[in-house]
This record gives sequence, structure tokens and C-alpha cells, in this order.
Amino acid sequence: MATLTLQFTGTPAPWAKTTGHDALWLGHAWVDGRKTHDDVRTLAARLRKTGIKDVYLHSGPFDRDGTLPIERYPRAVDLLKWWREELPKVRISAWLGQKVDGTLDLDDAASRQCVLDGARAIMALGFDGVHYNFEPIGDGDTEFLDLLTRTRVIVGDGLLSTSTPQIEPFPLVRPAARAALGHDKYWSSDYFRQVANLTDQVAIMTYDSYLPFPAVYGGHVVRQSTLALELVPEEKTVLIGAPAYHDHAAPWADEAESVENAARGARLALTSYGKRRERFGLAIYVDFAATKEDWAEYDKFWFKP
Repeated sequence: MATLTLQFTGTPAPWAKTTGHDALWLGHAWVDGRKTHDDVRTLAARLRKTGIKDVYLHSGPFDRDGTLPIERYPRAVDLLKWWREELPKVRISAWLGQKVDGTLDLDDAASRQCVLDGARAIMALGFDGVHYNFEPIGDGDTEFLDLLTRTRVIVGDGLLSTSTPQIEPFPLVRPAARAALGHDKYWSSDYFRQVANLTDQVAIMTYDSYLPFPAVYGGHVVRQSTLALELVPEEKTVLIGAPAYHDHAAPWADEAESVENAARGARLALTSYGKRRERFGLAIYVDFAATKEDWAEYDKFWFKP
């Protein structure tokens, strides 16, 4: 913890801030009929004042066998039409996923084929890309790499992105966490690099860290951002997850994990990196939980610090 706290010290460089490549996860209400054109207009007014270039619209989840029923996204066509009218410069990807520790088996070839069929069907509606979120994907999972490779063919020139676990911050942390949790909480640097090379964007879920203090969590974000900047090629986009929600499982985490601390951690990592990185940003999780304070922190500590 002392090492992480130390990393969360110093002054970020003035240039270390958004480059207009940020992202936002959007909840399911936008495709199931609860949201209207007026809601899109309201959101558009907010997003035009940000550096958000991509949104991930929750359109799943997949069923246990990998199928994606069209009933999961009944108003997607309407939403996409409204979106193009209000936010033509912000790309919108279908956020698709499922639990893979007893629900969906991605090791099964037939299930992976069903996932691909679902991705193809939803892309045909006019989405700009596919954003996967399968949890927990273990380190070294070759079947997930196969899924990404085959999804690229479906997406074509569109956007292929995925949420990722955190990168192993220090040697031997990953096996220790795996022994305690029964699954991988972290990915090795090598596997993270492989996933990044197969996608256009990686969004690191740098939250639910269970770290107890703001400075420790901030240092954790510095560490994750620093590793990602080293591992991901500059032509790919690195996104650092910023927690805009307030129902953490650990009671101390609501104070420790914040958009402000994620933004400052990302800025410190950029400063240490030593140069502006065009394809580097924050990914805000999640729209329906984000408060005015969360958006104010994004504006003050990342968009226009």
C-alpha cells in the first residue's frame, strides 16, 4: 500500500488530460423502451460538453447457450436513429456479455458460434461496433482470443472493444488473488497485450479494487495506467475505468473509488509517461448511476483540469 500511495503524489502536467477519446457505459433502459427521444436529447446536451467519443450500450446479456434473443433490444433501431440525429460524431457500440463462471461456457465451440451469430445480428441494425464484457475471463484463455479474432471479421471496419480485468500490478499478485477468489482478478501483462492486439480498444475495469483509502486507490490507477501505456500500441485506445457509481460491496470503497481519483491517477501516469498519448482516455461507469458530482469531477479533474 505504501508503494501505491507514493505513486499518487506529485503534480500532473497541464497537458495530461482528455484528448477527446473518452467513453461511457450506458444501461439497458436505452434499448428496452424506457428511454425516449427526449432522453437522448438530454443526454446529448451533456455529452457535447465532454471528450466522450464512444458509448457502450447494454444490449444483452447472452443466454446460457450463447444466443442473443432479439427481445433483449426491442427499441435498438429507434435508439440508433435518434442517436444519429443528436450525436452523429459519437460512436455507439453494442455492449454484450454474460457471466462465464457457471452460466455461459465460452470454452464450448457451439456457444461461441451462437455469440458470434448474435453479434452479427445486432451489428446488422447499424451499431458502430461490439463491446464485449465477459466475466471472469481467466488469464491465458485461448477461447476468448478465438472469439475476438472471429468477431473482427463480423465487425469489419467497425469498432471492436472489450472490458478487461486489471493488469497484475506486481509479481505474484495474480496467483495469490486467484487462490483467494477461485478465479483470476488480474491478467498477466502478456495476456493483456494479446487481447489489446486483437481489438481496437481495451477498457480496464479499474474499480471494485477493495483498496481502503483514496490515495491507495489513486496509486492503483496510476499503476494500471502506467502498465497499459507500456503494453498497448499507440494506434490502439486505452481506456481507464472511472467509477461513477456508489454501491460498492466494501463499505470504504465509495470514498476511496471516485471519478476524481481515477482522473488524477490517469493524469499522473500520463505525466510519468512523458508525452501526450492521443488514444488514451477515461471510461465512465455507468450512466444511470452517475451523479452531478461525478460529472463535475470528470469536468474539473479530466476534461478541463
